Amino acid sequence: MAEPVTPTGRPARPQGETIRTNVPARLDRLPWSRWHWRIVIGLGTVWILDGLEVTVVGNIAARLAESGSGISISTAQVTTVAAALYVAGACSGALFFGWLTDRLGRKKLFMVTLAVYLAATAVTALSWTAWFFFVCRFFTGFGIGGEYAAINSAIDELIPARVRGRIDLIINGSFWIGAAIGAFASIALLNTTLFATDAGWRLAFALGVVLGLAILLVRRHVPESPRWLFTHGRAEEAERLVDDVERTVAGETGKELPPATEEITVRPRGPLGFVTIARTVTSAHPERTGLGLALFVGQAFLYNSVTFGYAVILTTFFEVPDGSTGYYFAVIAVGNFLGPLLLGHLFDSVGRKPMITGTYIGSGVLLFGTAWLFQQGALNATTMTACWTAVLFLASAGASAAYLTVSEIFPLETRAMCIAFFYAAGTAIGGITGPLLFNGLVSSGKPADTTLAFCIGASLMVIAGSVEAAIGVRAERRSLESLAAPLSQVEAPGATRPGTVPEGRA
Repeated sequence: MAEPVTPTGRPARPQGETIRTNVPARLDRLPWSRWHWRIVIGLGTVWILDGLEVTVVGNIAARLAESGSGISISTAQVTTVAAALYVAGACSGALFFGWLTDRLGRKKLFMVTLAVYLAATAVTALSWTAWFFFVCRFFTGFGIGGEYAAINSAIDELIPARVRGRIDLIINGSFWIGAAIGAFASIALLNTTLFATDAGWRLAFALGVVLGLAILLVRRHVPESPRWLFTHGRAEEAERLVDDVERTVAGETGKELPPATEEITVRPRGPLGFVTIARTVTSAHPERTGLGLALFVGQAFLYNSVTFGYAVILTTFFEVPDGSTGYYFAVIAVGNFLGPLLLGHLFDSVGRKPMITGTYIGSGVLLFGTAWLFQQGALNATTMTACWTAVLFLASAGASAAYLTVSEIFPLETRAMCIAFFYAAGTAIGGITGPLLFNGLVSSGKPADTTLAFCIGASLMVIAGSVEAAIGVRAERRSLESLAAPLSQVEAPGATRPGTVPEGRA
């Protein structure tokens, strides 16, 4: 009888045969090294692309609508229809590729999703009509959405538990490095003395392709997740991979690695269907499901509204020229990145619950204050940008922690699909309705309508922070397996799964 093999053709342990391994403990006890930096650079820099994409489109909206741009489209279509389709594509891609990531592995999918993004972005630069531009935006989002599931899964499964919070926050916060690049790039690309009206916006998309190709080259050397390997019967491959990593890290740091004695026993199982995943998410962890949705809806509404609509606020209420909005957005982008960068270590030391609660509620309170000042007519373009920078300094750390939360608190076999589910559900509710509602209110030109838009975003952030305070999970410095035991983990008769924590308490 032939030996069972995986989809890649490698030998796999038969279903029913148990595997005892200390791979998770070995990964978590590794000292920080250049190897970890290569993982961060290879995987995390993709959010720079996402930030670049969203910001460039928001800042070139007015230029696309001008006569001579080479495409017949209105500003409203770019900031509402195209924005909504990009987000819809991201939701669809997250679900589709998230499902494949849990089935086929992290490495294969984070290569495929980046390739989809690159192809769609390159073709966007050739758009000649509105409908083609819309289709390209959908498929660009489709690739980016798949990245969220594959990348967050791989990063959390490779990074040591003691620093997982700060690294995850900084990586997700790198979105704003891309946003700053996009903001400054749009200033030059929209300068008609440098580039023709129908050329500058096309080069903006080409910039994303160049950056994506560089990331693709680096990413080739990022390994598969050993955690994923051993739950799919490829224990020997996981052990060899971790052996190589340990030799590399020991050589780079010059430190002797302490022993890793904690082990778990798993029984490899076949691919999980949607019903099993849905039951795991909703029935086994109902409070965690509510927590994930609250965090994602709040941040998705706020961030998609601002990134797609802030340029409209500047041009509508403060008469900022179209070609200058990038300066203001660059300031906001820097503030957004500094939030996760400076606050990230507190999510590992002070803890997840107090920090997520504080950043969500704090940003909501600051946004209520910004709304009041705007309604009183006390703000100009500079002070409005300063207010939003303060709001998003806190909100950015909280929003990044939303991805961290849902990638930590569900079983390994469902991790990518859970990230995809919460991203898609939260973004579909907040990320699609946000830009449509926000831009609809802002475009009216009435200060009261824009104030209402601010207050809606602030309310959702405060509500999400309150949910975290009530049922958040204390996940700092704990292994993924202690937060949610793998579905394939073997239990002794009558025993509870090691490390399983009561809902909303640990």
